[in-house]
Amino acid sequence: MNFLKNIHREITPLSPEDSFLVFDRLKSEFDFPIHFHPEYELNFIGNGKGVRRIVGDSIEEIEELELILVGPNLHHGWQNHNCKSKKIHEITLQFHKNLLDNNILNRKIMKPIKDMLDRSIHGILFSKKTALETQQRISQLSKLDSMDYFLEFLSILHDLANSRNQRLLSTYTVNRDSFENSDKIKTIYEYVQEHYNKKLMLSDVAELINMSPVSFNRFMKKRTGKTFVDYVNDVRIGVAAMKLIENDSSISEIAFNCGFNNIANFNRVFKNLKNSTPSQYKREFSGIKRIL
Repeated sequence: MNFLKNIHREITPLSPEDSFLVFDRLKSEFDFPIHFHPEYELNFIGNGKGVRRIVGDSIEEIEELELILVGPNLHHGWQNHNCKSKKIHEITLQFHKNLLDNNILNRKIMKPIKDMLDRSIHGILFSKKTALETQQRISQLSKLDSMDYFLEFLSILHDLANSRNQRLLSTYTVNRDSFENSDKIKTIYEYVQEHYNKKLMLSDVAELINMSPVSFNRFMKKRTGKTFVDYVNDVRIGVAAMKLIENDSSISEIAFNCGFNNIANFNRVFKNLKNSTPSQYKREFSGIKRIL
């Protein structure tokens, strides 16, 4: 997508020998462009009511505080937007994507953390309660020494992974290898990514993985939490949202090119998934290119 070429690739200060870095600062404005990096990022924002947060194809105005986990190479950024505060509190924790390798993550005790890291390719918004409980612990990390900070870091990840009321933000993902640890899901994912702009028959996709249509839909629901139709709509709307950001095609053209033959249906599905109409979404993102 052309829009992705304009996003800033951040080179983080982490060296190969580092475990993670913590930045804790008060700021009057967000002046860094929309960006991505291969590291995971846990970001706390306080005194941020009115700030606009962009994570993948999710654009939302935040409340007073929030805590977000962003997975590797998922573009993200924050803008002042309607925020009046001149003392925005930001705590950022970045860590290498291979800090915890599969030999560790595949242990039973690490399953909650592994599952959370897998989901973070969409960006995870934690509850306000979790953000409040985690704020001081993240801030204190930089004050700990030796193994103490690493053990506290693991403890924070464990508590976040088991926290209630998490919400995935972006339907768009750039890291398909981490989508799901299943050859069948990967086959489905790759097929839908290649054919989302065409008519997709459940029976055809089921045949790809040697399942009956009924068994296939049950399998999809169990592994993704969605029916096949809902999953395809997620993919199509994710692509459409990115195309809307590019500002070089009409809404009807984008709808057609993303597999929707009915503009009314496209508008309905888009609003249901993005909480805004396509035209509203396009307007909301119109200022971003000016800061790249």
